[in-house]
Amino acid sequence: MDTQNPNVPPHAHTRVAAKKHPNRRHPHSGLVHDNTRHTTRFTVIGNHLAQHPELSLLEIGLGTHIQSLPAGARVDIKTLAARFPEGTTRIAAALRELEAHGYLRRTRERVADGRIITRTTSCNQPGHSGPDTLRPAPRKRPRQPGGKPLPAVPRPACSAPALLQQATDLLGRLRRDDPRLLLSACDTAHLAPGVAAWLERDVSPAAVRNALTTDLPQEPLHRPAALLAHRLTAQLPPLPPFAQPTAPPPPTRHPLQTCDGCDRAFRGPGPGRCRDCRAKLPATA
Repeated sequence: MDTQNPNVPPHAHTRVAAKKHPNRRHPHSGLVHDNTRHTTRFTVIGNHLAQHPELSLLEIGLGTHIQSLPAGARVDIKTLAARFPEGTTRIAAALRELEAHGYLRRTRERVADGRIITRTTSCNQPGHSGPDTLRPAPRKRPRQPGGKPLPAVPRPACSAPALLQQATDLLGRLRRDDPRLLLSACDTAHLAPGVAAWLERDVSPAAVRNALTTDLPQEPLHRPAALLAHRLTAQLPPLPPFAQPTAPPPPTRHPLQTCDGCDRAFRGPGPGRCRDCRAKLPATA
């Protein structure tokens, strides 16, 4: 019996009670909060920033500090470096990380005096835009029906009101030739200078109307104004040739005649009385 069995433990294991298990935390150990409700001068910070798994302590602290600042405060690198002991290099890297994770938006804008500034926007919830976020209203450009602007049309050398009115009237009568050429007031105002450019090139209104309405496609016209603008530009006739002004014919020189009343010589197409004698005839009568 002097041989020992290596598979038998040297002594029996004692079972550890559940309450005394080392993995069980003591109910009174760890962090304990002693909170007092804030009524003034406080900032609400989300746990997604305060407990961010990828940001460093510097980045979390800097993000929290920026969210606590009032609107208009300076948050450039030099200002933050003067406020905190970290240098400009570490603060610049922290700002880049906050921007990469969506807590900051930095855009470059040109102000009224021509300078280019960097505008920083703090986002307390990345990916969400709150209702109080102030953004410049985008400029709305007038859009033509169909979503695309109309092609440019030729311009007359002299934009006389009478010429433009004649062009506008011509465009308004195109629907009589084809009902699909019913134009809006905006389209008519855009096309009128192009028609006026044709009219000032000695093209008759009938010829302009024929050029715009002949050989139209059979399918429905979704943008008739665009088709007319293309024809006004592509088929624009050349300027009329310059003609030398014709000299007036020389005056006719009649032969000399002898007056039948006073024997005075005068020029006339045939025999008769001179001008003075013709003037005295009614008085004598």
